[in-house]
Amino acid sequence: MFPKKNLLSPARPRITGVTGFLVAALVLSACSSDGGSPSVGGPAPSGSKPSEPAVAVTIDPAGGTNVNPATPITVKATNGTLVDVTVTNTAKGKTVAGKLAEDSLSWVSTEPLGYGSTYKVLAHAKSTNGTPIEQQSQVTTLKPKQQANANLIPAPSAVASTGVGVGQPIVFSFGQSVKNKADVEKQLSVESTPKQEGGWFWIDDKNVHYRPKVYWQAGTTLKVTANIYGVDFGNGVFGAEDRTETYKVHDSWIAKADGNTEQMQIFHNGEMVKSMPISLGKDATPTHLGAHVISDKHENYTMDSCTYGVCQGQPGYYKSNEKWSQRISNDGEFVHENPNSVGAQGSSNVSHGCINLNSANAQWFYQNLGLGDVVEVTNSGGPQLPVWDLYGDWTQSWTQWQAGSAIK
Repeated sequence: MFPKKNLLSPARPRITGVTGFLVAALVLSACSSDGGSPSVGGPAPSGSKPSEPAVAVTIDPAGGTNVNPATPITVKATNGTLVDVTVTNTAKGKTVAGKLAEDSLSWVSTEPLGYGSTYKVLAHAKSTNGTPIEQQSQVTTLKPKQQANANLIPAPSAVASTGVGVGQPIVFSFGQSVKNKADVEKQLSVESTPKQEGGWFWIDDKNVHYRPKVYWQAGTTLKVTANIYGVDFGNGVFGAEDRTETYKVHDSWIAKADGNTEQMQIFHNGEMVKSMPISLGKDATPTHLGAHVISDKHENYTMDSCTYGVCQGQPGYYKSNEKWSQRISNDGEFVHENPNSVGAQGSSNVSHGCINLNSANAQWFYQNLGLGDVVEVTNSGGPQLPVWDLYGDWTQSWTQWQAGSAIK
C-alpha cells in the first residue's frame, strides 16, 4: 500500500543557497526606495510632485454680530497669498478702505465701520501653485441706545484768532451721562508744547476738565484729542466720533483784586502794568474767593439776577444793562463798568458780587483781557468759588485735583 498524503499541509520546499539569497534581496528592495515615501499601488508616475496643502483664508470677526465698529476687520491667508479683499456696507453699497500687507498674507480695514450696519466680506486668495479660492463672511455692528459727542469748551472756533489765557481749563462736555468714566478718560489727551504736567477732573457725570498743575506757560500749544468712537460709556451710550483740536495760549494776563485795598492790579507776562480802584460784592452778596477765569465777554450785557435764582419780586432782584462786561463765574459774577458805584470804588464793597470799575478802566480791561485770562480775588469776605462753578478749577489744590480723576 502506498502511504497517505497530507492534503491539508502540503510539503514546503526548502530554499537554500543562492536561490534563497536572491528572494530575500527582492523582498527588501520592494519595501524601500532611496529615501522616498512608501508608495501605494505601485511606483509614482515619472515627474509627479507631492500634493500641496490647500490655501486657507480666515476672516475676523467671522460671522460676527453686535461687533464694535471700532474693531478692524482682518483677513489672513495661510499656505498661499491674498489676491484682493472687499468689505461692503450692504445697505449703502459703500466699500470700506483697507490695506493689503506687502507680503499679501494679511489685509486690515483702515477706517471705522458704522454703528448698526451690516458688511459683506469677500476675499480672493491663491495657493502657492496658483489654485484660487474665494471666501465670504458677514459682520454686523452694534447699535447704541444713544451716542455721546465730545463737545469742547471753549469752542475752538471762538478762540481761533485770539487764543486762550493761561488759566483756561480744557472741558469736554458729552451731553450724556458717563458711567464708565475711567474707560472714557483713558481715551482723552491734552499734549502741551512745551510739555507741562496736567490732569483730568470729573466735575459731574457729563463734564470732565483738564488743567495744568500751575497756569499754562504763555505761548503754549495744546493738542486736544478724544478717541471715543466705539467707546462704551455705559448704559447703552457709545462715543459718537473722534475729535482732535488745537488751542494756542496767548500772553499771560492775571488780575489780582484785593478786597482790603479795594484795588485790582493787572499783570502782563508777570509785570504789573496797571492798578485800578474797584468795588467788590457787599456783605449780603460777597464776591467769591479764589482764582476766577474769564469765560465770556460782551460790550453790552443785560444782567438779570433771575439767571442765578433771584427773580423779580424777591429780595435782591436786579436787572440792568452794563457795558464792558466779562463773566468770571456762572454765579452772576462779572468784571464790568458801573457808573453808579464809582464813588465807592477804591473804598467800599457795594456790588451784587461783581467787580465794578469806572468807564475808562472797564474799557481798558475789556480791550486787554479775554477768554482764559485770570482774575484772582482775595479778602472779599465771600466763600471759595466752587469747583463746579464753570471754571472753579483753580480753587482746588493739585492733590485735590488729581483725586478728581477716574483713573486710580
